[in-house]
Amino acid sequence: MPGFSYRQPLARRNPPAEPSTDDEDNSTVENHGDDGKPKTFGRGIIADFKRTIGTHWVQEMTNFNTKTVAVSFFLFIAVIAPTITFGAVYAKATNNYIGAVELLLATAWCGIFYSLVSGQPMMINGGTGPVLTFQAVCYDLAKQLDVPFLTFNAWIGIWVCLYQVIAAFFDFNRLIKKATRFTDETFALLIVSIFLLGAIGNPSSKVGLFHYFGTDHPHHEDMLEEDAQYDYMTVALLSLILGLGTAFFAIGLRQIRSSAFCCSDYARTVITDFAITISVVVMTALRHTVFEDVKIEELNVPDTFATSFSCCTEDCRDYWPTDCPDQAEPWGRRPWIVDLFDLNGNTEVIFIAAALGIPAFILTFLDNGITWHIVNHPSNRLAHGDAYNYDTVISAIMVLVNSLMGLPWLVASTVPCIMHITAMQEKDDKGEVKFIQESRLTGLFTHGLVLACIFALSVIKLIPLPVLYGVFLFMGLVALPGQQFYQRFVLLFQQPSKITKNHYTTHVPMNRIHKYTMFQFLFFGIVCVVREIKSISIAFPVMVLLCIPARLYLHPRLFSKDELTLLDGSPEEIEKWLLKNDPEGEAMDTPSKSAQVEHIAQNGLKIPDYSVNEEVQDA
Repeated sequence: MPGFSYRQPLARRNPPAEPSTDDEDNSTVENHGDDGKPKTFGRGIIADFKRTIGTHWVQEMTNFNTKTVAVSFFLFIAVIAPTITFGAVYAKATNNYIGAVELLLATAWCGIFYSLVSGQPMMINGGTGPVLTFQAVCYDLAKQLDVPFLTFNAWIGIWVCLYQVIAAFFDFNRLIKKATRFTDETFALLIVSIFLLGAIGNPSSKVGLFHYFGTDHPHHEDMLEEDAQYDYMTVALLSLILGLGTAFFAIGLRQIRSSAFCCSDYARTVITDFAITISVVVMTALRHTVFEDVKIEELNVPDTFATSFSCCTEDCRDYWPTDCPDQAEPWGRRPWIVDLFDLNGNTEVIFIAAALGIPAFILTFLDNGITWHIVNHPSNRLAHGDAYNYDTVISAIMVLVNSLMGLPWLVASTVPCIMHITAMQEKDDKGEVKFIQESRLTGLFTHGLVLACIFALSVIKLIPLPVLYGVFLFMGLVALPGQQFYQRFVLLFQQPSKITKNHYTTHVPMNRIHKYTMFQFLFFGIVCVVREIKSISIAFPVMVLLCIPARLYLHPRLFSKDELTLLDGSPEEIEKWLLKNDPEGEAMDTPSKSAQVEHIAQNGLKIPDYSVNEEVQDA
């Protein structure tokens, strides 16, 4: 999550807004129009709609400029890479009932639909590791229950849709708003780690750049069958160069914005906005010109737009050619619409699906809710309001349609959402966010390009798989430093006298910071272990949910109120604490102190006559 830094002047915070006499419009950037009161019986859905679509839709649909074009191409690369990669993993996990084409179609239509009708258009939906894991477990259960997987999956999706609508109607999302940085960043780091491991090398699968150095990589085995002179080490080295080159070339291009190179601010901005697009094009061109004879692994994308499952017979239970090797050609492809009553006589499966729909609902609800909570953090400067309940209904519609068509469920994808927010922000020379352009056009253009790719799959095949691994690496590396969890973890290895001063390193003893970090790392480790153990991975969403009560009820027994405010408080709570306990700006550099004094004077604030909190001093 992009960090909210108090090393910078408080003057950069938005000044207090004049109170409004209209209860519906009495909102600020910080609370996003939410007065904190439960809005049950559908009132939350209506309020969300009025606050977002009813107020800002026209502006968000008409604010076209160069940045929307640049960010759309960047997001297209950021979306298409995990979509194709996850599509290949889905195919393996579900015996091709769900594959790359299904995930591409789901990503395209859901993205366009969400961009047009959602309340939070800066969100990007996609396939995620946790949802993939759950649907893979459902495939194994379907085999045990002797029912077709897609029918079983559709019934679970129907129940998930129902549970989501109920959750929105009764404003269950107010529970998500109880989540703090502790839960947000534990979940966000999990998602970032999935991207980084997917790029570098996942220990539990043959996915990642460094797996090319093993002789047992599936690509090497396939190539050796075709060519006995195949040199796997040449392929491994070139794959590593392309992957790392894609990531670090893009990171280098992003640094141009704050440099003295190029002829103008506009040129530097354009190069920075198109950084990942330029990097992918350059590395792909390099592979097809200089190294065209090296047999780099290509994307596993079908040649035509059709469902991934080829049927041996009319009932479409067996996959061709694996289950019928003697058959010359398939009977056909599985239909796009799932038969809900193809239960093989096991009608009780409908009620089993209702039970499994509960953890599936928790997973999608948390996946969406925590990502929305991260993106709506005040440090991101979003001003058009949140729409948790209304967007939960939109998510329910997408889950229902995808279930009936045999497509994977999509949820808010944390890393692309953070990338979208970061790309649309305008920052000053010190890296502080000045404002953000909130637009529906970037999501609309991005997923329009994804839809176009479905009918031009041969073009997508030109991108080498190692280049997409490089995109994964870029997304993970860019998202990681902004998380306070990561920043505190790095403190474990830094010389105390060289540690940068900020609000918590100045006012919280270092041993207490380390204790809090290790406690959070323990929860992160538990969530990761549960997710990786296949037999209990279905309980993964529950473990993420437990982070919220752990923060609310366990942390106060281990840490003081002031420590929790500084380490895990909202920006407003921290700023209030600093105004009370650090009016002279001990946690800031000299220019920042001057700016803070100016901020206090301009807003008619009074510097309290308090000393540094004794409880923190004695901790």
